[in-house]
Amino acid sequence: MKRLLLTLLLFSSLAMALPGNSKGLRMGTPEEAGLSKERLDRIGRTMQQHIAAGRVAGAIGLIARRGKIGYFETYGMMDKEAGKPMRKDAIFRIYSMTKAVTGVATMILYEENKFSLNDPVSKYLPELGAMKVAVDKKDQETGKRTYFVVPAEREMTIRDLLRHTSGLNYQGPRDEKGDLIYPRLGVNRADITIEEAVKRMGKAPLVHQPSTVWDYSLSIDVLGRLIEVTSGKPLDQFFEERIFKPLGMVDTGFHVPESKWDRLTALYTPNEDRTIKRHPGPPQESYKKPAVLLLSGAGLVSTAMDYARFIQMLLDGGELDGARILGRKSVELMSCDHLGDLPRTGILLPQGYGFRSHVRRQPGAWKDRQHRVDGRIQLGRSGRHTLLDRSEGRDDRHLSRADSAAYQPDLWKRV
Repeated sequence: MKRLLLTLLLFSSLAMALPGNSKGLRMGTPEEAGLSKERLDRIGRTMQQHIAAGRVAGAIGLIARRGKIGYFETYGMMDKEAGKPMRKDAIFRIYSMTKAVTGVATMILYEENKFSLNDPVSKYLPELGAMKVAVDKKDQETGKRTYFVVPAEREMTIRDLLRHTSGLNYQGPRDEKGDLIYPRLGVNRADITIEEAVKRMGKAPLVHQPSTVWDYSLSIDVLGRLIEVTSGKPLDQFFEERIFKPLGMVDTGFHVPESKWDRLTALYTPNEDRTIKRHPGPPQESYKKPAVLLLSGAGLVSTAMDYARFIQMLLDGGELDGARILGRKSVELMSCDHLGDLPRTGILLPQGYGFRSHVRRQPGAWKDRQHRVDGRIQLGRSGRHTLLDRSEGRDDRHLSRADSAAYQPDLWKRV
């Protein structure tokens, strides 16, 4: 219970489910889900403490086990300034939890033999071929830094994109003067398409030699463009037809239509003392209009129930309510550790990493470049996390109510 409570201190929505023993997701009582009502009641008291302390504006708690939702409650406000109470169908910007959807979409096309995981990305996106790699060298005696480029020793593969070993990261490389290149190229401009964004990435060198180091990156956004090219459909259309519609994810997409604006939560950001303030930037309103730049790494909005259905599909081996999205073996492949002993750098250093998920490695033999894992799979960042704990027969799902205000890496490590 201590872990459950601590988790909810950090993240605003939680779901649990038992893999293999359930099909679909249904409402039930705590007892039917094998949960303790007395212990569940502690969640609300804890959340209210954090809301009162100004660390969270509001939250949703959704807990399911054995395919039964045994707990579904709201806390606090979805918009503090407007005095709007949190509602169960509130729509959140889910940011990096988008990556899990992209991972599934990629594996759908892999099952259809559209590509091999070991194919070079340039086979489908030629703008990412013959890449250079930026080198940042520091003189140990003078401390002077020099920046130059060298040829990539190998091409990035689709496998590299899926496991963040492509040589990309989010910040991007520096030029010979030490200035960041991506801002100058406008890689992240909201008024360009993902096709154009990837072309601009191709004009800059990589940050690392491909397949040599894990670094959280724009790799998943490149996968979004790969999905468009190999499927012949825009990314939003592919997501809708192949994932959202079959799973009944009726409130998930790249923007919020006007008829649902009243359900979109306000966005908050942290103060230095970890209380929250209203976010002043464009994301507060930008999701109210169709996106031009479809970010498959961070661009979706969703609800607690929609994403719970997505997670239940994964727990049930790729199928939910008769809709088969992926084969069981593909789901298993996604949750294997594909890093092994490769170095990690940057943020959110994983113990292991699958195809769009952190995994906790289990001590055991190294085989086929995939370590055995003990079942804990983590998706997302920026305060939005999904934890699939197969070793305990449960799926913990987390949606942050307060953007990065709820993202506290030191506490997350303790969870």
